[in-house]
Formats: sequence, C-alpha cells, structure tokens
Amino acid sequence: MQVDAFDPVPGKVEDLESGLRRIVAPNPSPMTYRGTNTYLVGSRDLAVVDPGPDDPAHLDAILAACGPDARITHIVITHTHLDHAPLARALSAATGAPTFGFGPATAGRSAVMEHLAQTDLVGGGEGIDTTFVPDHVVGDGAQIRGSDWTLDVIHTPGHLGNHICLGIGDACLTADHVMGWASSLVSPPDGDLTDFMASCDHLNSWRDWRVFYPGHGAPIMDPHGRLDWLIAHRRAREAAILEVLQAGPATAAQIARAVYTDTPPTLLGAATRNVLAHLIDLAGKSRVATQGALHADAIFEATGPR
Repeated sequence: MQVDAFDPVPGKVEDLESGLRRIVAPNPSPMTYRGTNTYLVGSRDLAVVDPGPDDPAHLDAILAACGPDARITHIVITHTHLDHAPLARALSAATGAPTFGFGPATAGRSAVMEHLAQTDLVGGGEGIDTTFVPDHVVGDGAQIRGSDWTLDVIHTPGHLGNHICLGIGDACLTADHVMGWASSLVSPPDGDLTDFMASCDHLNSWRDWRVFYPGHGAPIMDPHGRLDWLIAHRRAREAAILEVLQAGPATAAQIARAVYTDTPPTLLGAATRNVLAHLIDLAGKSRVATQGALHADAIFEATGPR
C-alpha cells in the first residue's frame, strides 16, 4: 500500500460510494497522518461519524456538505481521542442531533487496565477527550438506524476501551483500530494489547468484508489481509521484545530503542508506550516479570520460553 498517494484536500467532500462521503479534517500530524477522516452516511437523514477535533473550519465544512435537502440526525463517535470526538459538542449544538458512542473515556476498560489506572503508575491519558459522554450508549451488536442506512456497532477495544467499528453492509468504518497508513498506538491503561488482539479476531470473523474505511488514511481494499497483517505485525513485535529480554533485563524505553530502529526520535515515546502494552500483555501470560512493582519505567525480565 502506497500511503503517500493519499493526499486529500482538507474540508473537501469526497464521494466514496453510494451513501458514504468523507471530509478530512485539517489536523495532519505524525500521529494523525493527513488528518482525521470524518464520514457522512446517508443521503437525506445523515449520520456524521467522528466529527473530529474542535475546529470551526471543519465544522463549517461538515455543515456545508449537508446541502439543502439533507439534515444531520445522528453524530457517532468511534472513540474519545481528541482528534475524533470534541467537535461533536458544537455539531450537536448546531444541528440538534444527538450523539452515539460506547461510553465515556473509561468505558470498556479491562479489569487489568482499570487496576493500573487506579495505581497511576503507568502513565497514559494522552490525547483523551475526558469530557465526552454520549447521549445514547451503544454496545456490541447494536444497530444505529437512519431513514436509508443502518450502522452495525462492533465493539473493538484495544486502541481505547470504548473503541467501536461500524459496519455498513459489507463495508466497515474501522476508525483507529485498522488504519490506512500505520498500525495503531496502544498506550496503557487507556489501550490494552490483549484486547486489541482479540478485537482483530472479532472484527475478522464478524463478516466477509469488502472494504475498510479507516479513521486515518486511504480505504483498505484487502480488509481481511490487513487484519492478518496487523496480527502478524504485533506477534513479530512480541518476538522482538522477548529476544531483547533474553539478553538481559530492560525497561520499555530501552527495548523500544532496540526494536524500533527505523523510528524517528520524535516518535520513540509512542513506540515506548506500544512496548509497554506488549510487556503488560506478556506479564499477563507469565512470560515476563518486573523487578519490583509494575510502573512505566519498571525493569522487565523474561520468565518463560520464547
């Protein structure tokens, strides 16, 4: 996949297929690629999926896309990161449309991550919209319906505990669980790698998907192949982490520098969070242990077979 070919104009409405359009928010960055993909579902009563960051220009672009014959009736948030959720408040105020989501920032968090969050020893909380609370809570298997569309809610915790994907027939809006340009950041305690891997299997088995429309980047035309790649990629990272630990104990930051050799220095912090997520997952499988209490700068050592 050539991600550099994806270079949309921020604020421009693009038709993807019947009843589905995309507007890219003007928030490009090393973590968001070209910007957040906001999707408009339907032709008359519209659902806006992930309105994006709190940006007046993007709000104007969404409202202008409605045209004279359509109205926004639903606002759906896939998860509560700051590049996906905050504009929901202004959009709801402007249109009267209610918001839908799995829940607030801590919803869907696993028991392990809830415990870590209570100890406040592993950090986290990066880029979270802690104020968003949906008007309507929707869980796995629920359906959100408009006059000419239906969204199937698929709970996919991992990137965040409250993350959902949305099926539209054999297409799926995958938000940040499956992105069109990179693998997802998993940063404990908000993110959970054990859940992320289970969600990959859950999404893979949900339906015979034709295409994924991600939260960042271009459409994914081989969706099941992309899921297989994500699973293999994470397993390869796990193997590399265990290989480092076979040479001796190390911190997550030390492992990240050894494993993410091609990562720019500005992204090593995010890489370290991904490594920490792997280490917590491996600790749950009794394959690594900490020297002392578990915290963000703990020293880890291998305990089980590779």
